[in-house]
Amino acid sequence: MKRVNYKIIFLLIVTFAFNFAGTAQQFKPNTEVGILLGTSYYLGDLNTTHFHQPLPAAGLIVRKNINKRFAYKAELMYLNLKSDERKSKDTIAVNRGLHFKTPVYEISGQLEFNFLPYQPGNPLHTWTPFVYTGVSLFHFNPQAENEKGEWVDLQELGTEGQGTTLFPDKEKYSLIQYAIALGGGFKIAINPSFSLIFEYSARKTFTDYLDDVSTTYPGNNLLDMTKEANYMSDPTGTHVKGDERGNETKKDWYSFAGITLSFRLNNNTKGCDY
Repeated sequence: MKRVNYKIIFLLIVTFAFNFAGTAQQFKPNTEVGILLGTSYYLGDLNTTHFHQPLPAAGLIVRKNINKRFAYKAELMYLNLKSDERKSKDTIAVNRGLHFKTPVYEISGQLEFNFLPYQPGNPLHTWTPFVYTGVSLFHFNPQAENEKGEWVDLQELGTEGQGTTLFPDKEKYSLIQYAIALGGGFKIAINPSFSLIFEYSARKTFTDYLDDVSTTYPGNNLLDMTKEANYMSDPTGTHVKGDERGNETKKDWYSFAGITLSFRLNNNTKGCDY
């Protein structure tokens, strides 16, 4: 009677087990939906400090995981931005005395890259740092308080002389703009269907008017500027035509930080083992 070769049997069992595990954990493209909650702030002529005067932000995210490293993401965001020099400790800022607030409604498309293989449900790949980039389209509408304490829209006033006969080359800026999305963070798979995602993101815009401040003071003697427009342009009344109001060479940014609760949809193909 031939002796049973246990080593060969053992190797066959191990090989089969690993092949089965590999098949069970084979990546299947999938879709996640998530809710982002966090805080947002702006950087520009009226603020140069990160996380200064932050306000709430929220978003809805749809992510298509195409493999363990890459994902496409669509994002719908609502953010709030503001800055107020009237509360500043800087004498130059107080002398200018400008302030604003604006909601931002944004839609963006992004490409994500995971530094480590990431696959919820696979105990070997349950976390990773990641980065992403993409393009955003957003709408904003800066407002400020007038002499009566009422919040008024600034763009239509032309606070830097836009639309006046003295400054025919100055056009009113568009309230719809685009930006480059840059961000990154950390993903943790709590279970095969639920992940926590921590992220920080910045938006490089191509406008200098998130805060309604960019170039120079138009002066207070323009016949085709309303009294309210003159006041909102220079609330302290200490500047003359041509004085620097902002730095038009540096475009504005806005940023947000938050946490996303992400849920995988039940869209696995037939035969998937998890």
